[in-house]
Amino acid sequence: MRAAIFEGPGRIQVGDRPDPAITAPTDAIVRVTLGCVCGSDLWYYRGESPHDLGPIGHEFIGVVTEVGSAVTGLAAGDFVVAPFTYSDGTCPHCLAGWTSNCANGGSFGNHGIDGGQGEAVRVPFADATLVKVPGSGHDDATMRSLLALSDVMCTGHHAAVSGGVKTGDTVAVVGDGAVGLCAMIAAKRLGAGRIIALSWNPSRQALAREFGATDIVAERGDEATEAVMALTGGIGVDAALECVGTNQSMATAFAIARPGSIVGAIGAPHDVEVPINTVIFRNIGLRGGVAPVRRYLPELLDDVLAGRINPGRVFDFETDLDGIVGAYEAMDERRAVKALIRIGRAA
Repeated sequence: MRAAIFEGPGRIQVGDRPDPAITAPTDAIVRVTLGCVCGSDLWYYRGESPHDLGPIGHEFIGVVTEVGSAVTGLAAGDFVVAPFTYSDGTCPHCLAGWTSNCANGGSFGNHGIDGGQGEAVRVPFADATLVKVPGSGHDDATMRSLLALSDVMCTGHHAAVSGGVKTGDTVAVVGDGAVGLCAMIAAKRLGAGRIIALSWNPSRQALAREFGATDIVAERGDEATEAVMALTGGIGVDAALECVGTNQSMATAFAIARPGSIVGAIGAPHDVEVPINTVIFRNIGLRGGVAPVRRYLPELLDDVLAGRINPGRVFDFETDLDGIVGAYEAMDERRAVKALIRIGRAA
């Protein structure tokens, strides 16, 4: 099969990899319909995070082509969404709802596991991992939103859930990438009365407005803090959602959070220091982490299919597998929020 291959920082190419095969009775093979490039892939591309040489990409939707002998809930021909991590569904962490920390799980596109930026993927623990999509003949907008459920929408939702967003809250979202934009959808979905988007990019500001942002703060650093505090009468926000992973974004999130609130942080951290004095003396909590996508998928899938949310709008760049290098470049240069990769047919 053909797949994107990571050959080191700044080096992505399309090459041949072995066709995936069933190696355990709980496996399934999925022919990928749509994949995409994640913001976290850029950390590897830039050489700022380690990644094994070989397959890459962890977000995909597709059609089951083969199942192992122990798979009971799926069959060839089923259309599925894959969370970006696979999980067994039976370990203590999975049973507690933390499927992203499965004792026997892992992430697609690393450590020798097939990547979502390829024509097919072997999915371990298929019954526990994959979510079957009901119906057929979904339009392109729905397909894009289904793809967003594999990571960014559920990750944005995790930021909002971790931050304790509830009806009537004033929420700030630090970061205007795909996850930050999805966090705005999630905050609105959970009933936030006011959503402040920290974004300096005009096109992303416009999409933030459409996703529910009521206020835009274009400043950064101390100026951003001053602007948010001015908007909230010096009080701060009820929940600050940190969706970047830099030291500045984390510092800003804690600076604009009111006493007693929680920072919901899901940005992959790079040289981040948590301001422990702020945590202790201003009573501001910190929650978040790698999103348990499999836990959130059923409820968010219902909302996508009903048209209540449309996170697929974060995809503003599109290509096929042969154009994967251009997809990485467009996101790296911030010419695109998120790049969609068309790989195979839907049925």
